[in-house]
Amino acid sequence: MAAAPLRVLACGDVEGRLEAIFGRVRAIQAKSGRFDMLLCVGNFFGSTSEAEWAEYRTGAKKGRRGVYSGCSGLQIAYLSGTEAQQQPAPAHCFSTKDVAELKTSLLATPNFRGVDILLTSPWPRDVGTFANSTGEIDTKKCGSKLVSDLAASLKPRYHFAALEKAYYERLPYRNHMVLQETPQHVTRFIALADVGNTSKKKYLYAFSIVPMSSMDPAELVKQPQDVTENPYRKLRKEAPKSKAPLSAEEEPACQFFFDLNKHQGRKRPSDGKERGDSQPKQAKKPPQPTGPCWFCLASPEVEKHLVVSIGTHCYLALAKGGLTPDHVLILPIGHYQSVVDLSSEVLEEVTKYKAALKEFFRSKGKRYVLFERNYRSQHLQLQVIPVPLDLCTSEDIKEAFITQAQEQQIELLEIPEHSDIAQVAQPGMPYFYVELDTGEKLFHRIRGRFPLQFGREVLASEALLAQPQRADWRQCAAQRPEEAAQARAFRRDFEPFDFSLRD
Repeated sequence: MAAAPLRVLACGDVEGRLEAIFGRVRAIQAKSGRFDMLLCVGNFFGSTSEAEWAEYRTGAKKGRRGVYSGCSGLQIAYLSGTEAQQQPAPAHCFSTKDVAELKTSLLATPNFRGVDILLTSPWPRDVGTFANSTGEIDTKKCGSKLVSDLAASLKPRYHFAALEKAYYERLPYRNHMVLQETPQHVTRFIALADVGNTSKKKYLYAFSIVPMSSMDPAELVKQPQDVTENPYRKLRKEAPKSKAPLSAEEEPACQFFFDLNKHQGRKRPSDGKERGDSQPKQAKKPPQPTGPCWFCLASPEVEKHLVVSIGTHCYLALAKGGLTPDHVLILPIGHYQSVVDLSSEVLEEVTKYKAALKEFFRSKGKRYVLFERNYRSQHLQLQVIPVPLDLCTSEDIKEAFITQAQEQQIELLEIPEHSDIAQVAQPGMPYFYVELDTGEKLFHRIRGRFPLQFGREVLASEALLAQPQRADWRQCAAQRPEEAAQARAFRRDFEPFDFSLRD
């Protein structure tokens, strides 16, 4: 028989307003029935000076950290006070040692999977990464890195914090790497405002929870639809600097100056001079190709008449022999082999181009399909092909890829919407992946041979665009004047959506 859920209330900074919080709790219980416990986070005592609290304030009694295990099996970890800025830590602060000892006491437990609830006063630093808006709270500046480290290690199902006097309920985040680690439960972070605040921000949160120890493992690890990546796990490594010095004729690709024409606008050299910087910023040089590259923008091999937009780190170009007239490529300006190899700055601009293309194609009554083949290729090419909305649904597209993959004995796996390719592919690993503009993704790790035209073959098939004769780009090549005209038309139509022209 399944264990009955516990009904729990959590509140933010009480600051000595005991009658306000207990009066509110009494009213809730009168209306909704009895709750099993009330958890308080943040500043509880306030500025009052009742004698029974004096020993805690002076440090004679300590309550910096610990674990509460109830008879129901519910496990609650807590860390009191704020992060110490000096040593020894004051009585009302926690230190690195406190966090380490709390982690050790739990992680040493056999088969430790996480705690049910974590209570801290400060927010964890960077909790907003990959998530919904935190309003006015900048999570890159507020909060504690020690709390982030603690949350990452203890993997709480619920994490409550306060002190910022704001209510924020983060999208749940996963505690495992997709397709690389055994699935684990998700964490929900909730920050609560101060009790009785005049802005009527939420300071009391009600929820039900079955202790982890009583749950069916399959039920425990179910992933909600809106789950995101773990905000505390560093997903990206900066691309290594090339040891080869620049020659007199060579510039970093990200400083490439390119003027499509005097009416279109131009990309400025990124030397910081036009932005009022007192010191020029040296751009990091990406890895260099071992031979001629058709896609490094500074390379003479690039067919520049196909270029339609140039950002700081990436550019757009119409595909040579495109599957459709508006088949476009997102390409890094510098030399990177795959998405997995991109630096954080380049990846950020790739994401901006994807968002702009989604908006652009939707204005044309189309949805895009993006795919990358990191196999027998030297320079990253993100192929973006629009498909009319009234021709097929996203499910039709996904089904077409999966069906044709099965026919060719290709294992094409669906990975969660908010997952990151870097979590399932290591640098240098051959792979193929598909991404719909809904965020859905399909992934195949290439271990042997792989059909080079697979992505085009699926999209050109009768199930989708019904143009099988255009599956091979070499059969679709056009004359240079025609290509240039298509590029001009795309550039003109895309201009209202092109963020690079507004930078």
